[in-house]
Amino acid sequence: MSDVVKKDFLLLCKEAESCVKCPKLAEKKAVLSLLNGSLSPVVFFIAEAPGRKGADRTRRPFYGDQSGDNFQLLIDSIGLKREEIFITNAVLCSPRSESGANRKPSKSEIKNCSEFLKRQIELMNPKIIATLGSTALEALKYIENHEFTLKTHVGKILDWNGRKLIPLYHPSPQVVISVRSLEKQMEDFMKLRRAIEVILKRAL
Repeated sequence: MSDVVKKDFLLLCKEAESCVKCPKLAEKKAVLSLLNGSLSPVVFFIAEAPGRKGADRTRRPFYGDQSGDNFQLLIDSIGLKREEIFITNAVLCSPRSESGANRKPSKSEIKNCSEFLKRQIELMNPKIIATLGSTALEALKYIENHEFTLKTHVGKILDWNGRKLIPLYHPSPQVVISVRSLEKQMEDFMKLRRAIEVILKRAL
């Protein structure tokens, strides 16, 4: 990681911290800092939004809740360490319902945050992007349009905006229980592992 990249990233974090574009998220603080991971990542992960019990509390994506525990199991299964990846979200602040529970980000919130996502990608210039869930995959459309869907393209190595894109399911308990089991997600992550091996060999 160069000093220039680190300096520019910290400036971006400051901008995100002071952003008040989304009325319902204006009092929230963006989860974006050096705690998100490596600025020269092997894989650039994009999830949905910081969770109430996880990243919004701990300030580290996928840390402190069941989604974080599941994600840790998945990256452990293919030998990836948090120190060599970067994790961000389609929406950097934690969306809540009126009751205080987690909620899915609105389209306007995703669109408002897309410039931050675009700048993170440009700054780190990752060879591999892995989206976690349909919201993250949709968010990429605001940067460079695509026709990919999670159901059709899960685990496939795709070309997007000059990079390799691999759509994966979100490791939340709800998804694991009702949509994609951890065992199936581990199979998907093995495809990510193979993609890493192929791309890293090309880089040698």
